[in-house]
Amino acid sequence: MLIYCPTCHILNVNSNLKKKTIILVLLIIPMALSAQIDSIKSKLSFNADFRFRVEQDWNSKKSDGTFRDDRTRLRYRLRAGVTYTDKWYQTGFRIRTGNPNKQQDPQLTLGEGFKEFGTLPIGLEKAYFQGVWKTFTFWAGKNTFPFEKSNELFCSDNVYPEGIYLRKGFRFNSGIVDTLELKGGHFVMNSSGKFLNNDAYFQGYQSYTSFFNKRFELFPSFYLFKNVPNIPDGAESFDIDYAILHVGTRLNLSKNKLLGVEFDYYYNLQDYNKNDSIPNNFKDQKMGMVVGLKYGELKQKGDWKITATYAYLQQYAAVDIMAQNDWARWDYSSFGSPDGRLTNLNGVEFVAGYMIDKKIKLTMKCYLVEQLIPYGITKETGSRIRFDLDVKF
Repeated sequence: MLIYCPTCHILNVNSNLKKKTIILVLLIIPMALSAQIDSIKSKLSFNADFRFRVEQDWNSKKSDGTFRDDRTRLRYRLRAGVTYTDKWYQTGFRIRTGNPNKQQDPQLTLGEGFKEFGTLPIGLEKAYFQGVWKTFTFWAGKNTFPFEKSNELFCSDNVYPEGIYLRKGFRFNSGIVDTLELKGGHFVMNSSGKFLNNDAYFQGYQSYTSFFNKRFELFPSFYLFKNVPNIPDGAESFDIDYAILHVGTRLNLSKNKLLGVEFDYYYNLQDYNKNDSIPNNFKDQKMGMVVGLKYGELKQKGDWKITATYAYLQQYAAVDIMAQNDWARWDYSSFGSPDGRLTNLNGVEFVAGYMIDKKIKLTMKCYLVEQLIPYGITKETGSRIRFDLDVKF
């Protein structure tokens, strides 16, 4: 005789229901995870590039009148990064090869300093969070120099400031003025561990305006540098402040924007007359001027571009440890620092570039440089030619 047990029936039903629920959850979880992973992948973008450089230096005179040995170097650089973009914000990072104490130059020289086929130094170049709301943009972290510039004579493309930045944009339909952008930021060069005004830092403020469909561009700027060491990497004997006014312009002389002229003027408003640490013959060395002529563009396969640039930069027209270190072999190596010191110069740069493929570029650069005021018995000089092969992935 069979006896019906309501409790057992309920337990069996519940048990079957639980099994079915578990099976359903186990089926849904991978599907949900897969959908989530696909969603994340669609918002991720990867980028990488490789550079190989052949470089020859000659006629590099030192301040004591002797010459540095002529030098041939084979160099390279590798960079790789990832960016996550979602609705109104973006975050990302990028790593690169290079001496971590040499922010101006990420290139490594074949066979130099890494023993017999040893490992390579790699550093974090960018790490930031960026937001965009309509015409407002901000970012915090370590990111690309955010102010408009036509060349690297004030700030190297390899220098990535750490700080906070804000931009507000305006668009016009006047037929004369295209856009107006107001930019500002605070960037820490060396934290003191105390109040912010004790840090080595700089603040930048810029107004960028384009006219007549970018036929003419104007970007006046003001840069305030505080507590900057006169010699980098711990060898300083005093700190120095800068208050640099910059007026930058670009003029496109043809409708297709292939032919153009660039002009930059720098003037440091800081008064050094009461600074006894600065030699008298350098106290008024605060002005700079750069003039460039360019033709062509490098966007598609077969494109080519040539430029010629003349630079006249007095000692304190720019902060030398932030500026480019391409034009000559002048650096702070005698003080134990690899950083470049390329102000107090007068020179020219000639550049010719060709797009071998959409993502492969060949560039030739030639520099002829002379010092304005000698640090020793004679002016330093430098001549350099280099060939760069750049490949993007």
